[in-house]
Amino acid sequence: MDRKDEIIRLQSKILHQYAQHELKMIGQDLWGAPADPKVKALHEKVAEITKEEAPVQQTAKEETKAEENQAQPVPKEDIEDLKKELHSYIGLNVIKEEVESLINWIEICAQRKAFDLPTPELSLHMVFSGNPGTGKTMIARLMARIYHSLGILSKGQLVEVDRSGLVAGYVGQTAGKTTEVIKKALGGVLFIDEAYTLINKSENDFGQEAVDTILKAMEDNREDLVVIVAGYTELMEEFIHSNPGLESRFNRFMHFPDYSIEEMMGIFDMRCSQSGYQLAENARDELQSILEEKSKDVGGFGNARGVRNLFEKAIAQQADRLADSQEPLTKELLMTLTEADLNAASEKA
Repeated sequence: MDRKDEIIRLQSKILHQYAQHELKMIGQDLWGAPADPKVKALHEKVAEITKEEAPVQQTAKEETKAEENQAQPVPKEDIEDLKKELHSYIGLNVIKEEVESLINWIEICAQRKAFDLPTPELSLHMVFSGNPGTGKTMIARLMARIYHSLGILSKGQLVEVDRSGLVAGYVGQTAGKTTEVIKKALGGVLFIDEAYTLINKSENDFGQEAVDTILKAMEDNREDLVVIVAGYTELMEEFIHSNPGLESRFNRFMHFPDYSIEEMMGIFDMRCSQSGYQLAENARDELQSILEEKSKDVGGFGNARGVRNLFEKAIAQQADRLADSQEPLTKELLMTLTEADLNAASEKA
């Protein structure tokens, strides 16, 4: 294997490591963790071969992976640090305002309680609505940490699940399956994505059994369990209004708007910065054109998720292009994504 083949092999491994990392950090559609140590090691190996330093940029504190150890409390963080993190996200201006307002309300309620003043019952369960890739999972994970910081939740982990993780295929099994998920979420946030799929009206569907089990758990554990349900706006409205119990427990709604082209450009730039890549001078206009075209199909492209997918495919295309090039490889070549890379990635994204 010659030098160029070795570099391309390592580039492919880097891409694979980033893909694995992203699958574990679903909520980081906008604001990522520092490069994985294994990925950094691969970059350093590439640098050794090319006799250049690896272009890895450390950017942000790694987010707690609560799913790795759900039984133990995550470290309690300072609420001011969490506010700063919230406002560091690209876009989401309305969501930022609503979350900060909620924090203020919780803190004032705590102060009133300290002075033996009447306080309203805290209803912290939420409905997140919006298209895919608009940051719902990311904000749910942040809310778990915020509630833990404010003393609402004892552990602060987030347990993410969808219909398949709650509903079994046979009579009597769904309640047990759902209960096991709830046990993992106690002390934290249970995040149910595409929650409307639980109200399938077919005769032999057991989704309602899962809903009933969740509602009972919300009542029995109201001091130490928050449930956030998420999905498309109209379908979530149908879900909440399908059951009086859901209507009474979910009265806090947050709508996540689609990202603007400018915001998606910023997300792509952030991905490049975090991963040691840069756009060629003539590639920026092409990126904007691609995003304008792709964003017409919001559901298919997936907002920030679509930007991430486009970025990863552009990296793969760059590796293929460099593999076929006879030009001596340099650090700048290894870092640069061209207009051709973007076009080829767009066709596959």
